Amino acid sequence: MAPIRRIFIANRGEIAVRIIRTARALGIETVLGVSKADRDSLGAKLATRAVCLGPGPSRDSYLRVDTVVQAALGTGCDAVHPGYGFLSENRDLALACEKAGIVFIGPSPANLEAAGDKLTARGHALDAGVPLVPGGNAASLAEAAEVAARIGYPLLIKAVAGGGGKGMKRVDSADALATQLDMAMSEAAAAFGDDRVYLERFITSGRHVEVQILSDGKTVLHAGERDCSVQRRYQKLVEEAPAPGLSPALRAGLYEAATTYARHIGFRSLGTVEFMVDVERAAFYFLEMNARIQVEHPVTEAITGLDLIAWQIAIAEGRPLDLRQDDIALTGHAIECRLNAEDIAHDFRPSPGRVTLAWFPALPGLRVDSHMESGAMIPPHYDSMIAKLIAHGPNRTAAIATMQQALVVLRLEGIATNTALHGAIMADPAFAAGGVDTNYLAGLLPRLAGDGP
Repeated sequence: MAPIRRIFIANRGEIAVRIIRTARALGIETVLGVSKADRDSLGAKLATRAVCLGPGPSRDSYLRVDTVVQAALGTGCDAVHPGYGFLSENRDLALACEKAGIVFIGPSPANLEAAGDKLTARGHALDAGVPLVPGGNAASLAEAAEVAARIGYPLLIKAVAGGGGKGMKRVDSADALATQLDMAMSEAAAAFGDDRVYLERFITSGRHVEVQILSDGKTVLHAGERDCSVQRRYQKLVEEAPAPGLSPALRAGLYEAATTYARHIGFRSLGTVEFMVDVERAAFYFLEMNARIQVEHPVTEAITGLDLIAWQIAIAEGRPLDLRQDDIALTGHAIECRLNAEDIAHDFRPSPGRVTLAWFPALPGLRVDSHMESGAMIPPHYDSMIAKLIAHGPNRTAAIATMQQALVVLRLEGIATNTALHGAIMADPAFAAGGVDTNYLAGLLPRLAGDGP
């Protein structure tokens, strides 16, 4: 396959800027597809060229497969990079690119069917002998009630076609099932254009740990694990690598399960195999495979020295991995904080508007991934994340210290942000000790508000 010369980026925000950065380093031109709301964004300024996909709402722009493919063809692009979210795990986009003779920088349509569809992914995990959380399909209320009766409450409703907490609802009793099912299906349809959901048993005390996979279709490697347990309503806020406090046996088991799963489905590209670690039982269960680049990929880049976007592109070009597992060394510790434009004093209400000042410090060991600049507008149509701070140090204590310093001195003015919350998390003794579970933030918030012990 010929080298990629021009990439159409079918995404926005910080991931668009991130892809442009690597493409520039590789000498690859970029065309950014933007909505009307993003025409003046930093990504539009940095890309070789920007073209408008449609109005602000994502369903009228970023989620239109035909429009994306036609825009890529019309601008002479030989590849499409979908980033994360939006169409990143959409089999129709991968098929449309294949039909149009455009390289899809991601897995094959067959891989997306095997991994991107969460129900199918569970079936493959079962076939591969990877431990599974009890659950099942929920195409109707009657089917959901049947699965719920089998696995018990509490349970989670999850979107088949995506992640990021969209379409995910906790259900504590049969009385709430119908309402929560309707809400989950509506959210999934709005976020992914697919309203299918399924049910899983809710693990009372669990840690969300995921393994980064690189595969050229023959060689399957891992680049360590990440802990993503600091979450609010199933949206990740803080991620770190490696996961603190895992036993060597548990960590080795996660690596083996992740690579086994990827090998079983013939995966080719970069992806992440996600697990729930049951703290009480010291066991782990397969959750899903995200067949795309993850928001939190920079912490893995920090501890491995790999440019994961560059490897994604190389694999898409058909190049075999010239790495061995022993070549991937994990050095130090990295932590990522997602900064969101939201008002934490008013139940995390989104805070769109104009950023009057955006300034991030240049500190040793600190990386900033953002599309923010002074004067930028935050549209009301999209996810509220505006920046990611990534702190890397020789150990976890040093990484936390760097992050604390960055959170104190950065400036994001004109909009409300969750910066103060991240500062409180970094200063909290429970977080500093390491190994918090997914219930951690729900317990911390009342204490910060003065409502808890």
